[in-house]
Amino acid sequence: MADAYTLAGADGRPYRSEVAGTLGGHRRYRIYGRLDCPSALRAIARGGYVAHRVFFADEGTARAAGYRPCAVCLPEQYRLWKRQSRARG
Repeated sequence: MADAYTLAGADGRPYRSEVAGTLGGHRRYRIYGRLDCPSALRAIARGGYVAHRVFFADEGTARAAGYRPCAVCLPEQYRLWKRQSRARG
């Protein structure tokens, strides 16, 4: 593989991909969001977050791995996730 990326699969385990991920996440907080998320970019600029960063190919994979949507950059998905979480509660 010329350019290889490390992504997280639906089981949360890393794998190599020739295609870059479309979403980033925080492994400790189990949150995923857009790569241009203002909240994540602020945390990265402060020097945090990077050690726990994980990337996903798509939203379905992130959700299957047990991550929730970011309330800042994915507000609609977050609201839906919140409603579904309460209904299961």
